[in-house]
Amino acid sequence: MIVRSPLLLRVLLLTTPVLLPPAVVTAQVVPGTGTLINTDDFEDESFSFDMNWPKSSKEEDENVRYPLGRSSNNMWMESPKRGMPDVVKRVETPAGGLEGSKGALYLRSRDTGVPGRPGFKQAQDDFILAAKPMTLSYSPNYTVRVYLPSWDQWEQRSGVTFGIRSGMQGPVEEEVESLGFGRRLFRRLRKETTTKMEPYYPGFFIYHVPASDPNNKTGEPYAKILIRANQLGHEVDGPIIKETGWWTFGMSVTPDARCHYYASPGVDDLTPRDFITSQYPYTIAGTHFNTIFFNVCSADDGKTWSTPWIIDDPKVYYFTGQRIQEARR
Repeated sequence: MIVRSPLLLRVLLLTTPVLLPPAVVTAQVVPGTGTLINTDDFEDESFSFDMNWPKSSKEEDENVRYPLGRSSNNMWMESPKRGMPDVVKRVETPAGGLEGSKGALYLRSRDTGVPGRPGFKQAQDDFILAAKPMTLSYSPNYTVRVYLPSWDQWEQRSGVTFGIRSGMQGPVEEEVESLGFGRRLFRRLRKETTTKMEPYYPGFFIYHVPASDPNNKTGEPYAKILIRANQLGHEVDGPIIKETGWWTFGMSVTPDARCHYYASPGVDDLTPRDFITSQYPYTIAGTHFNTIFFNVCSADDGKTWSTPWIIDDPKVYYFTGQRIQEARR
């Protein structure tokens, strides 16, 4: 068809439907779906954690202090990057926990930076589940119950106080400089593109806002859930927490490397109603899910203890049913 009138052309452009190739995404999985592959219910009364002081602080001073801390059941280990919480112990499950649960795990820290050298800035320790890595084709997902203590027990500082995260990895391209030779054999730098496997750690942060914070206009303490991260690496605001006690958190990862976040008060299983957001962290086309871990944060001033945290029944699943149907957007 030949269109000679500019006006008619503009009308056709505005009214003719444009067919675009459909973008293929994978339907998300509610955390807690599939076959259980890793868990610890902390019911064993003999549970202990060998601290192996002093702890590591590679992120701060490039110092990994072997041997690393490890639990008596070999399911938990210290992070060589940031060390372990200062207190790791089994405790009785607080009221309102999972039915039949008699044991949970208490985590707390004071010196979250370099041992014996306060950094006077927020720092964190890691507590890592010795999980089994898997490809994202298995749609890995996890759930955990977390006990939030009454507000008067929280570290009275505005900022991140706890993290619930997963360890993932995927290919990332980067430019590197290498030596080349010009026409007269003089050395010159040239840029080459290489691909390397990059670790990344999506998940949840709990950000505390005490009543004393001058920006808190409510007059009451509260916390908010932050999601790390969107495609640019920025944190995404999640729900406000006004109710302490038990909460259930969960995240699933679909084969397209998108992470799907869920949370709700109480200890009931997660449902689609508990969905918060889906993100493509750092725009990394992830390929593997390695483990889950927890961050305990403090001001690292040598004297102030973190908020006391209690976790129960962390569970990692993989999806084994019929392949998740692809949804076309």
